[in-house]
Amino acid sequence: MAARTLYLVRHGAADALGQLTDEGRKQSRMIGQRLARLPIDVVWHSPLPRAVDSARIIAAEMPRVLIDEAAELVDHVPFVPNDEDLSPSWVGFFDGYDRREADAGRRTADGLAARFGTPNSRAQRPTHEVAVTHAYPIAWMVRDALGAPPARWMSLAGLANTSLTVIEHTDGEPAGVVMVNDMSHLPTELRWTGFSGGRQL
Repeated sequence: MAARTLYLVRHGAADALGQLTDEGRKQSRMIGQRLARLPIDVVWHSPLPRAVDSARIIAAEMPRVLIDEAAELVDHVPFVPNDEDLSPSWVGFFDGYDRREADAGRRTADGLAARFGTPNSRAQRPTHEVAVTHAYPIAWMVRDALGAPPARWMSLAGLANTSLTVIEHTDGEPAGVVMVNDMSHLPTELRWTGFSGGRQL
């Protein structure tokens, strides 16, 4: 197995229908320009339109890079805690989730970690992979890399649009979380999470 550096990018800002806004396209170009300085091998993306379009804009900054869909990157709730383990701020969020939905989300999350949360078993050399996805899958991947309890993904969910999270996987070593929610490529006016709390400084 070869070492893998995974660059997790939340999609650009999108409208209520899940389509990129002008702001989201600007954000995607900027993260693409930042990542273009690195030896990127592939840009993976979620099947949802806001991630597909963000990935295409990002990949356009890297001529000849492979771009492909990975179903495991789809937006999903990776883990639903028991009611007694929920803080009051999350109770309403999970209202209506049944066990079938919760189990399906956990299966997707486990598939995501199995595919992207290890050194690259197919590669003969270190790889550098971009994964354009959504806030919750990124939060789950950071939680997985740190070996934290499943419910801890919720404390990491407030990730900004096109923020950069980097995780390194090397044979025989614990995963290394290099950065989380880095927005240094964005001007202040584009540092928007889409979650409560507004813009990030």
